[in-house]
Amino acid sequence: MVTVAVVGLGKMGISHLSMVRALPGVEVVGVVDSLGYLLGVLNKYTGLATYTSVDDLLKNTKPDAAIVATPSRLHYPIVKQLLEAGVSVFCEKPFTLGSIEGEELSQLAAERNLVTQVGYHNRFVGAFGEVKRLLDLGAIGEVTHGLAEAYGPVVLKPQGGTWRSKSTEGGGCLYDYAAHPLNLINWYLGEPEGVGGTVLNSVFSAEIDDEVCSTLYFSDNRTVSLSVNWSDESVRKMTTRITLWGKGGRIFVDRQEVQVYLRGDTAIPDGYQPGWNVRYTTDLTKPVDFYLRGEEYTAQLSHFTDRVRDGHQGGVNTFASAVVTDRVIERMIEDSDRGPSVLLREPVAAVSRLDRPWHVRIGVLLRSGISRITVILPGRK
Repeated sequence: MVTVAVVGLGKMGISHLSMVRALPGVEVVGVVDSLGYLLGVLNKYTGLATYTSVDDLLKNTKPDAAIVATPSRLHYPIVKQLLEAGVSVFCEKPFTLGSIEGEELSQLAAERNLVTQVGYHNRFVGAFGEVKRLLDLGAIGEVTHGLAEAYGPVVLKPQGGTWRSKSTEGGGCLYDYAAHPLNLINWYLGEPEGVGGTVLNSVFSAEIDDEVCSTLYFSDNRTVSLSVNWSDESVRKMTTRITLWGKGGRIFVDRQEVQVYLRGDTAIPDGYQPGWNVRYTTDLTKPVDFYLRGEEYTAQLSHFTDRVRDGHQGGVNTFASAVVTDRVIERMIEDSDRGPSVLLREPVAAVSRLDRPWHVRIGVLLRSGISRITVILPGRK
């Protein structure tokens, strides 16, 4: 029997509590939240032991594992306290608001031989998982370019008052929305070498970004364009999709299906053929013990509790893999703060280098406002 505690009873915490209680071989031994009224209702109707702090929880019981679903800024201190007490941890995303903190927690968990996982649920969606399998098989050959997108109707008017609307609390489209396609790209292609052209734009929000655009640079001139907007009412709910182009074909994927075009000059996986192929997530998804919001949410908790039971540190969405996504997010923020790296109206002295072709130098001079240029060709006076 794996004993589990749930820390934080907001939207995701309540969902995780419902799902983990339904898993076979798992017992919830305590829930933690600062809201006394909510704890009272839970205790009355479920009989669960309730606590107002992690300190109180650990004084009364030591669970094998804990699910942390608090506001993002609280992840680091709570996760650290649990790890130091010898408790394996499943933490909601984003993991931490600083990659240095995330690396510290990842190292601490490794030293204590504890199991870790972060709630990037898309890795448990059948369609997204099929893309990972196809890439590992080399189905479309070397990937040359990608497009990662996420859109949704989250912030459609000026608002505030919740932790998600405050920059210091870890809210914002970048952390809450863009992190999902970023994490998938990290899964598929690894960590990029750099980022550029990042724009974090506020549409309705006062403190945080509502849309994100950026380019991720990988080795061998491979790039992935990122386009995310959670102020998009043209979609009914969050829509995450990835497009990857390779020398041997193309893959498009969202939660519903995988569309694969194979040129035929690479190894064709079993069940596929040259040309267009379609696989539906309903055919690619394994049944789960309890359905709530989507099979992937239960599947990730099953994966975590199974690993805790087996003492298996490796697996999908470990702290170490989540730190990669946190690092990319930090670099994007730095890139956005710097602004455009090349301005169209640069000073002449900065751009008219003699090693540039003559027609480029003339074009720069004309754009800078010079109205008359005398050109002396070689051998002429």
